[in-house]
Amino acid sequence: MTSTSYSCNTSDANETNDEPSDTPKAPLALPESSSDTTKLDMSNGGTTVQLDHLGPMVVNVDGTMSRISNWDKMAEIEKKATLRIIGKRNKQRLEALKKAGEGEGAKEEP
Repeated sequence: MTSTSYSCNTSDANETNDEPSDTPKAPLALPESSSDTTKLDMSNGGTTVQLDHLGPMVVNVDGTMSRISNWDKMAEIEKKATLRIIGKRNKQRLEALKKAGEGEGAKEEP
């Protein structure tokens, strides 16, 4: 039978970073953004940004907010119908949340 032995230099793997290094390490960079991202230019001093391309905000039953994930893939007629429905539903949910909040406030007071 033949035996094979392997050796490994572990001195690099065993180094610790307890002591500061003389050479500065460059910070890790974020990956480049994809080409389909939207860039906002706020250098002209404007304080408002329109995010219409993201679609409407949806008020969930528990009061959290979300967006419609496929808004950019919808046809114009679908967007109009969705805006109409979401507008009515958001109004109803906000009113229900306000009433629930008022009810809780009344219970807390003696």
